Amino acid sequence: MYYEKIQLKTVYDFLGKNDCNPTVTVYLPNNLWEMNRGHLKKQCMIVCPGGGYDNCSQREAEVIGTEFLNEGYNVFVINYSGRGHSFPTQICEMAAVLDLIHNNAEAWNCDVEKIAAIGFSAGAHLVAHYSNRFDCAEVRSFFPNSYPLNAAILSYPVITAIPELCNRDSIVRVSGSSEITDEVVNNFSCELMVTEKTPPTFIWHTVADHMVPVENSLLYASALQKNKVPFELQIYPYGFHGLATVDERTNNELDEKVKLAADWIPSVKKWLKVIL
Repeated sequence: MYYEKIQLKTVYDFLGKNDCNPTVTVYLPNNLWEMNRGHLKKQCMIVCPGGGYDNCSQREAEVIGTEFLNEGYNVFVINYSGRGHSFPTQICEMAAVLDLIHNNAEAWNCDVEKIAAIGFSAGAHLVAHYSNRFDCAEVRSFFPNSYPLNAAILSYPVITAIPELCNRDSIVRVSGSSEITDEVVNNFSCELMVTEKTPPTFIWHTVADHMVPVENSLLYASALQKNKVPFELQIYPYGFHGLATVDERTNNELDEKVKLAADWIPSVKKWLKVIL
């Protein structure tokens, strides 16, 4: 396996402004030359951990990447900017990872027509935001040829900025506004951005999530349906926010009811085999 941690500001110097230091950790499974697979192009998975746009959770980073590495994906785990940095910082860092994949497609054996991203909580907001606004003026001013995603996976996602349903801390941090105004709602509610060009999306959430209400996922699924975008929605009855892999790797204690949500991992793998 090839492994490399890249400081994005060394490739895109403008990403180092205001003390930003985003990184992407690259995991590339070996192509098996002895089996005549040396030039096989692999699908790619970008992993966006949660953390309320404050930090990037370790429990939703490398351990998630290994799930897809074992399926033969090239994996890219992004550690994007958090507290003190707001739009368009994070979405431009996401654009940089896509740009890096496209620019190194030959060397890294990447199939650029099969790039998915998986996000958790605020990281899922970043994925949904990028899914719909990858070509917005703020991104295109830095990346004139910014690239779309081919599929998105949203895990207990922060989606809306509607005050009674949003995760306020996440929206305040990414918007840079101390108040959730109508403008913030319109600019950071991902369900309002969905079009027929939004990539196919897999969503999972738990009804018992008290940090990010399940309505976030339901709103996004409804918007996908209205715009005829293929999607799968998995809602589990039990489980707290931040379940990640829903096993001992990322949780200290889980009861049997909560473990029902572990089904999201095999479900999303099956879904990706159809979608990508």
